[in-house]
Amino acid sequence: MTKILYLVPDDSMLTYTREILKEKFPDIIVEKGIWDEGATITNKILAKGIEVVIARGGTIQSIRQVANITVVETPITGFDIIRSVQEAIKYGKKIALIAFSSSMLEGVDYLAHILGVEIKQYFTEYPSEVEAAVVKAFAEGAEVVMGGITTTHVAKKLNLPYAFIDSSKESIFQAAREAKYVEHALQIEKTKKGMFSTVLDYSYEGIITIDQNCIITGFNPAAQQLTKIVSVEAIGQKIKKVLPTLKLDQVVETGLSDLHYLVQIKGMQIMCNKVPIIVNEKPVGAVATMQDVTNIQQMEAQIRRDIHDRGHRANFTFDDILVNSPQICQAIEISKEFAKTHSNVLILGETGTGKEVFAQSIHNYSKRAKGPFVAINCAALPSQILESELFGYTSGAFTGANKEGRLGLFEVAHGGTVFLDEVAEMDFTTQGKLLRVLQEKVVVRLGSDRVIPVDVRIIAATNKKLKSLVLENQFRDDLYYRLNVLRLTLPPLRERRLDIAIYAQSFLSKYASALGRKITLSKSAIKWLEGYPWPGNIRELQNAMERTAAICKTDVVDVTVLSQICEDEYRLPTMTSDSLSLDAQNILNAISEANGKYTNAAKILGISRSTLWRKIRRLGLNI
Repeated sequence: MTKILYLVPDDSMLTYTREILKEKFPDIIVEKGIWDEGATITNKILAKGIEVVIARGGTIQSIRQVANITVVETPITGFDIIRSVQEAIKYGKKIALIAFSSSMLEGVDYLAHILGVEIKQYFTEYPSEVEAAVVKAFAEGAEVVMGGITTTHVAKKLNLPYAFIDSSKESIFQAAREAKYVEHALQIEKTKKGMFSTVLDYSYEGIITIDQNCIITGFNPAAQQLTKIVSVEAIGQKIKKVLPTLKLDQVVETGLSDLHYLVQIKGMQIMCNKVPIIVNEKPVGAVATMQDVTNIQQMEAQIRRDIHDRGHRANFTFDDILVNSPQICQAIEISKEFAKTHSNVLILGETGTGKEVFAQSIHNYSKRAKGPFVAINCAALPSQILESELFGYTSGAFTGANKEGRLGLFEVAHGGTVFLDEVAEMDFTTQGKLLRVLQEKVVVRLGSDRVIPVDVRIIAATNKKLKSLVLENQFRDDLYYRLNVLRLTLPPLRERRLDIAIYAQSFLSKYASALGRKITLSKSAIKWLEGYPWPGNIRELQNAMERTAAICKTDVVDVTVLSQICEDEYRLPTMTSDSLSLDAQNILNAISEANGKYTNAAKILGISRSTLWRKIRRLGLNI
């Protein structure tokens, strides 16, 4: 809380003032002090933490000369003058009024006329001028001098008549009330300064402020860190001298803001926002906020991940992979080495061999584990939709586009991994755009020319022989070599029969447990499973065990149940050329019936839209 000191000239005023103030203003400190003790008084004031001083006359001038302290002047009212005149006329009617404040002289002529006396006014600026003023007054015919404690001291010294202008109760109260108003204003100002100081000190942005003369007035810790300049060396200096490239002085000169200004300071790229401080429609200073561009990019990436997180996380680790075979043990060891790098990975393997499980495990074992894992099946979407999903789009980029636009999966995956499953199904146009991402580490949304930097690792997977597709001109060779930096080949289940039993029992236990049962495989059943070719690999084995748990009546599965499930239900018939043509004709008929709308055509055929697209590609239909 602000401390207030009331200075009075003598002991009688000390007792009198304390008595007046003790009831309504008990927290105001009252002490004796006069102008010729100015330096001593000021030292005491500063030592006690006084911020507001009430005084009058020469004492005010003395304090202001040696310290920057808020001073409230005790007013001299008309009644105070009248009482002093009544004392002065005992010596004569020619009165000299010695005053330090021009406000003390207001209305004196009118009072003199009312009281029938002659009052000549002498204004002095400093206490040292009082004696000369008194001598001059008597030389000009004054019979008595009237003034404050300084005037009376001089008159006593010269043995001249005087009348002391005392402070009335009303004057003391008025000064105390004004001091309280000042105290309140100072407290508000102190709070504002404290808040501003806190913002400056704890802001992650560098903040520099200058006044209308382009002198630096604020230079926070973040600004020190960014510019490598100590604040005490910057504050008080011209901004043009300290940071000429910032050009903050131009904002004061023009009164115009300059936002997103990129500047290089000490070899670091800094993004600045510069705005003028406007008072009464005129620039009286400027503020610059600064951020390291690298930090902005990191924050942008974090915001993108937080806002657009749609469950893009990798759930599997290498510990989740069931393994007995040396082939998979070796694949895991190779994958762990791959995970230590940032290079792209190409995973080859038949459908159902666990390519995505390995992709997720590589991600979780890498330094990108805390970043997003974004997976997309390139065969599941038409080319234009796939392109918009991967790279994003702006408002109005194409018919049906979201009016706010949309982030692409590469942006969402910034700092993490993108898993491109069935990458061989990607069309040539999209392949070209993917190649640019790999080469330049940037994406451009559909309908935009803005280049967006991205930091992603690509893990691609396919069940096709990509090299053959390259030779057949169905896959870009430059993209192939970009993807095929680190290659992992997963063998089919039939080539790693040691893993079949462990997977089969794990799946069976899982599905049986969900039914409240405990089912195991007999030795003969395991041997049968290990001899089955499993064209659908682990996925087919999982489906077989789910069906087994549902239909098996006993707690031990035998060969009879398995042969029925696997050979009768899972063996796929051979596709003849007639049935292939019939399938193609059915698709064409359905699309025609649906007026070219693929979603409706898929419903007519009783399949999903993605299945329809796969059939169209497989059959080579030109639609």
